Amino acid sequence: MSKKPNHNHRTEVAERARLEVTFDRPHLLGALFGQYDQNLVAIENRLGVYIAARGNKLQIEGDAEAAARARDVMTGLYNRIVAGQEIDAGAVEAVIAMSAEPTLDGIIRHDVAEPPKVMIRTRKKTIVPRSATQVTYMAALTRNDIIFALGPAGTGKTYLAVAQAVSQLITGSVDRLILSRPAVEAGERLGFLPGDMKEKVDPYLRPIYDALYDTLPAEQVERRIASGEIEIAPLAFMRGRTLSNAFIVLDEAQNTTVAQMKMFLTRFGEGSRMVICGDPRQVDLPQPGISGLADAVARLEGVEGISVVPFGISDVVRHPVVGRIVQAYEGPDA
Repeated sequence: MSKKPNHNHRTEVAERARLEVTFDRPHLLGALFGQYDQNLVAIENRLGVYIAARGNKLQIEGDAEAAARARDVMTGLYNRIVAGQEIDAGAVEAVIAMSAEPTLDGIIRHDVAEPPKVMIRTRKKTIVPRSATQVTYMAALTRNDIIFALGPAGTGKTYLAVAQAVSQLITGSVDRLILSRPAVEAGERLGFLPGDMKEKVDPYLRPIYDALYDTLPAEQVERRIASGEIEIAPLAFMRGRTLSNAFIVLDEAQNTTVAQMKMFLTRFGEGSRMVICGDPRQVDLPQPGISGLADAVARLEGVEGISVVPFGISDVVRHPVVGRIVQAYEGPDA
């Protein structure tokens, strides 16, 4: 017996669209498209659209929503180039990710199409936000006395904090940088480490060094460390001090105890700014107990002069696979 068709069942067919974008400065299109059109290919692959270049015009074809996102991404990248910003694979991925973040009204964010208004200038580069949360974070770095940056690896928490610290040092807003983290191993027992104190703790502080060398010429980093303008030290070295006219960054703060965090926060002095970075889901404390980071956020969120900026998977600005790894381990709501 033949089965009657179910006329109540409706098949949703995605609406197709063909959009055109015109650029008024054709000489910038090489930078916009990328070497061998790699930027266009990346947008096509990520959004499932087809992009064809015709002179100073682009035709974008695909699902209506995806085509609109691709148009906003291309416009945003072009406007960033006009503003003098460099476009690399990371910037392309960042603008694509930002195009998926709706406003409260459900409308695609206007800041996708416009160059970011907040940036950090250092000796080696000008750093612009690569996610919506980074916009909020970078604004907080210039405004608040104490900032807690919470979230998974790859969201730019430590990098942007160090970059802002370097920017304030070279402009004279602060006299020195204090960069620290607890010397806690990530699930390993390294045992005895040879060398003097600096050689023993340097492996723990490598991410901070990496950010420094990315924002300052190597000879300046070495000279400023030698002069004491930049101090990189484990958390234990902060006890008993008052840190005035300094930009202070604590990395991997989830691995502090409650007592250590209280000690660190009370080092805060006149003319200083303090940034505490950590991922509450990656606690490596050897003894079970509440993390000093979680305890401090619970106590201090909402206090005047203190800002808490939470990052999520959508803010991961390393290779896109990092975001997928974090989601696989921690779930879609991480």
